[in-house]
Amino acid sequence: MSMLVDQRTVLLAGATGLVGGLILQALLTDEAVSTVHALSRRPMSLRHPKLQVHIVDFASLPALPPAEEVYLSLGTTIRVAGSQAAFRAVDLDANLAVARAAFAAGVRRVGLVSAAGANARSSVFYNRVKGELEDGLKAMDLSALVIAQPSLLLDYRDGLQQPPRLGERIAIPIARLLAPLLPGVYRPVRARAVAQALVKTVPAAKGVVVLASDVLARIGGEH
Repeated sequence: MSMLVDQRTVLLAGATGLVGGLILQALLTDEAVSTVHALSRRPMSLRHPKLQVHIVDFASLPALPPAEEVYLSLGTTIRVAGSQAAFRAVDLDANLAVARAAFAAGVRRVGLVSAAGANARSSVFYNRVKGELEDGLKAMDLSALVIAQPSLLLDYRDGLQQPPRLGERIAIPIARLLAPLLPGVYRPVRARAVAQALVKTVPAAKGVVVLASDVLARIGGEH
């Protein structure tokens, strides 16, 4: 008999993205998860008994449903966003807004898709924004914050309604060849491993846990 008292309700932001979509798949197949509330800027075609889609404006979020966990995987590129300010509005502001709204709804466990090299003092804009997000979440009174810091993702984004990323087309084949020579934190990793590692780690984590690329691969079942 199902132990409903032990089942978790989960919030997810970024379910239409590469890693976020795989987090959604992992949550929907997790027998310990009863409901997934997906926050999205646009309608989703996926239908599932556990899935409830909420079309939201991340700049003006409504009160969110009570939940045990939230997964943050909202992200864009400067090319798609159009400017550094627009990039920050998604990668920093929207993720923090979801985290704070989730906290107000009772969430104390957060899983974040960040990036290798994230550092609020970095001279690289992308890494600096990711680091600012991590620091913002660390300042919250959470029982668990699991930060995934993948290096290059070994996946193409075909079928995600996103413009092609020429850099990925060039970098992924090279990264596959060089992977054994790279330090663990910079080894490329598959998006599915990132998603699986987060979903496995968040429910029982304590404090701040940082998962580097090689750790994500191991927990996520790549090797």
